Amino acid sequence: MVALVAFVSLNACTGLGSLTKAVKQPNDLYVLTPKSTFSPALPRVSNQIEVEEPTATAAVDTDRIAVHPTPLQVQYLPQARWVDRAPLLVQALLIESFENTGKVAAVGRSAVGLRAEYMIVPELREFQAHVVPGASQDQTLRVNVRLNIKIVDAYEDRIIGSRSFQEYQPSASDAAPDLAAAFDEALGDAMRDAVEWSIRSISAHAARNPRPTLN
Repeated sequence: MVALVAFVSLNACTGLGSLTKAVKQPNDLYVLTPKSTFSPALPRVSNQIEVEEPTATAAVDTDRIAVHPTPLQVQYLPQARWVDRAPLLVQALLIESFENTGKVAAVGRSAVGLRAEYMIVPELREFQAHVVPGASQDQTLRVNVRLNIKIVDAYEDRIIGSRSFQEYQPSASDAAPDLAAAFDEALGDAMRDAVEWSIRSISAHAARNPRPTLN
């Protein structure tokens, strides 16, 4: 489920007009959850995997929660943000999701100095809600999440697989908690499919190209 962190606002000074009102209305911060359930038939891989920070457009590479009222317009929810920039948030969730499979020898990000044999190179192509034309009043927004995943063989420095994973999830309302819950559901489904495909692809490639594992 979506976890909500509410900051306690500091006492604002009087006489600052609209700025004072803004200080009295701090942003609510939202986190998303990693995937924890996977196919029991996933193969085990003894390879070390590095997950890079996803690339994204400027509209997505932010901690603000994006909404498209029209296909060519981007707006952001007021007084609501993610706990981190969306690409960093997704990177951390992908790493934890890989760990939660229990099928990977080691997984981390480049900053930890992992000597990876395979690199997961994600692109966060869609991470926003869209206004649904003609929808009922209480269900006017639909979340769209699309991840493109490339798998790179670090030994050969070449891409061995590339695939996109897209999920849609309607929001129960236009309220921030409902919208964040829809993001959580859509991203979770996309990550599950991406992680399972990545593990199967790495397992198959490693079986065809046996090498000594790194210590």
